[in-house]
Amino acid sequence: MKIDSSDQSLILDSIDSFLERDVRPHLKHFESNDEYPQEMADKMAEMGLFGATISPEYGGLGLDAETYVKIVERVAAIWMSVSGIFNSHLIMCSAVERFGTDSMKKNYLPRFASGELRGGIALTEPDCGTDLQAVRTRAEARGDHYLLNGSKMWSTNSVEGNVLAVLAKTGPEPAGTRSKNLSLFLVQKEMGYQTSKLKKLGYRGIDTGEVSFEDVKVPKDHLIGGEGKGLQQILSGLELGRINVAARGVGIARACLEESLAYAQQRKTFGKPICEHQSIQIKLADMATRVEASRLLTEQAARAYDRGERCDLEAGMAKLNATEAALENSMEAMRIHGAYGYSPEYNIERYYRDAPLLAIGEGTNEIQRLIIARQLVERNPLPN
Repeated sequence: MKIDSSDQSLILDSIDSFLERDVRPHLKHFESNDEYPQEMADKMAEMGLFGATISPEYGGLGLDAETYVKIVERVAAIWMSVSGIFNSHLIMCSAVERFGTDSMKKNYLPRFASGELRGGIALTEPDCGTDLQAVRTRAEARGDHYLLNGSKMWSTNSVEGNVLAVLAKTGPEPAGTRSKNLSLFLVQKEMGYQTSKLKKLGYRGIDTGEVSFEDVKVPKDHLIGGEGKGLQQILSGLELGRINVAARGVGIARACLEESLAYAQQRKTFGKPICEHQSIQIKLADMATRVEASRLLTEQAARAYDRGERCDLEAGMAKLNATEAALENSMEAMRIHGAYGYSPEYNIERYYRDAPLLAIGEGTNEIQRLIIARQLVERNPLPN
């Protein structure tokens, strides 16, 4: 649903108020202790963020992607972990809204939108990440249910949440048809899966877990969109996922720029602020250019998504550029701040730890380059 500029401004103002009131003053405690910010999550539920992109028909806000990425950028600029709490959840929601049965939508989407049920996606496994067709988790049909066995890794919201969209094999593997035996299931924690929290360099506070399925009974009506369609369903959802990762990259890159710009005007060496030294000026100029270019690519991808166009090229470009910008700006911010950038008393070391995840999640940047190149060729064939 297209959001007009006045409504968008009101939404973004409320996000800014939430971040300054409920996140910024408390984030260091939760980040340093790797503690889940339950009160922040509850506040986001009150604000409707768990239903940000869900249709109003099911109790969501129905935001367009262009508004959504502006929210994500703002949140990530303060604390990226908070953005992950609702980002991963909304990828799961998108799969249900786009491919679920009417009964599944009516039963689950209102509870997703309210935050009563919170979750994410379970795709990656101990032995496979980018190559999703190599998953080993299996769902065997048994009467009125499937029996789910296997394990997943790096699943956001798996520990504190209570539902996951799980990719699993449901059939044999005829030669050359690996993707046709993969299916997507909506699995609630009460059905019996086990989780354990994983330790990470950054992206702390939010839970990232290993998930184990041992003879978990999943009712057949929890299959999303039919057998053998899971890979295509989840890949279509990853377009929005990559756009939101790009927005996170813009947020971190911008935060690094803003804090470096302020510090460079305060810190003095050789009798003048370091912003008057050419070496620092060059860094600031490059950092600012990365932020603006990344934001434009991200907004372009969001607009294509809102128009209903295929946008794996645009999403890939945005994700690649913005996440590399976050990496580069966090390093430059560290150099501008010197030893202070290495101290937990400043935010820079947190940006430096958080940024690398963005180059890995939702498809590595190496894979994004391949997607971009293939799409360029496909969209620009030579005339016969």
